[in-house]
Amino acid sequence: MTNILTRRTFIGAVSGAAGVAALGGKAFAQLALPKSPVNLNIIDVAGNLALTQKAIENYRKAKPNLVSRITFTKAPAPELAGKLKAQQVAGRVDIDLVLTGTDALSAGIEQNLWVQLLPDYASALPNLEQIYIPAAAKMQSLAKGQGVVVTYYPSGPLLEYMPDKVKDVPKTAQELLAWAKANPGRFIYARPANSGPGRTFIMGLPYILGDSNPQDPAKGWDKTWAYLKELGQYVEYYPSGTGAVMKELGEGSRDMTVTTTGWDINPRVLGVVPKEAKVGKIDGFHWVADAHYMSVPKGLSNEKVAVLLDLMSFLLTKDQQAYTYDEGYFYPGPAVQGVTLDMAPPESQAAIKEFGRPEYEQWIAENPIELPLQPEQMVVAFRMWDEQVGGAKRQ
Repeated sequence: MTNILTRRTFIGAVSGAAGVAALGGKAFAQLALPKSPVNLNIIDVAGNLALTQKAIENYRKAKPNLVSRITFTKAPAPELAGKLKAQQVAGRVDIDLVLTGTDALSAGIEQNLWVQLLPDYASALPNLEQIYIPAAAKMQSLAKGQGVVVTYYPSGPLLEYMPDKVKDVPKTAQELLAWAKANPGRFIYARPANSGPGRTFIMGLPYILGDSNPQDPAKGWDKTWAYLKELGQYVEYYPSGTGAVMKELGEGSRDMTVTTTGWDINPRVLGVVPKEAKVGKIDGFHWVADAHYMSVPKGLSNEKVAVLLDLMSFLLTKDQQAYTYDEGYFYPGPAVQGVTLDMAPPESQAAIKEFGRPEYEQWIAENPIELPLQPEQMVVAFRMWDEQVGGAKRQ
């Protein structure tokens, strides 16, 4: 897929820079854009670069006066907080922007690692409540002002299976448990602290099982923890990430896993999972939404923060949001209103036409969409799963 930088995008980007420079208020009274271009180091702990890297490169091309070079790195989400904390204690922060899911975002909020972007620098950003689709606006509330939503999807939890191996597809949680018992080692999911489908699964179960408080893993998930422990008897091990799960499903060493819309579509586009893989839903399920965020570590220069705020604004324009359809990795992807598939690059349109599922639109319309856990509660859920469920079976 090639970068597409239209004249309209370029003019909009340049005029946006002029607007940012002219902004007053708390943000840019304190933060002035640099007089010479800076290098940016961006770390992705959510797989978000699949959705945004082309748009970020477009920013570098459109703003050579602000950015000379951008370095991209990837890391597992659980490792990020410790790495950032060590850099901040040493006074040498070399990560400028973090692209994260709710997992590392939550850990960073708990440890006070992030710059308070909102309301402190609201004047440097678009009016998020006005531009976001409603569900993305709700996901923004989870960031507590310490991150800005850049992509959104309804997520899951869904079941993904190979139809030649799974003839009697589970329709209820108890049927899934019975299938796993009858087929030990053939069901798998990844450690929730580093897996979107894994954490979506454990956050979706309280709604399916009728737990007392789906937003309180410590006091309101009695049925969920009991279920996960019983299910765990028939899980051989828990991989450290979703990619490993999909590889095993594709190779035939597992027959069924938990998935999300994006983790269903994209691995089939890439050929990791056979195209003929199917998805199902558990009766009475609720979608547990997910989003990716842009967060800024504490300890950067004011000039760097000013450039990062300008980059965030650029990534939230409709033209750049259209890239987030990608090849279905975070389907649909855009967080901003009015961004349709026909605006996406031709490669994205072709991939989703071939590998997307028409039933998703109906399922999204017919089932409730819930927010994931609040950051502090998500940290609790991850810890409890690691202690009570994953144990020695983690890899």
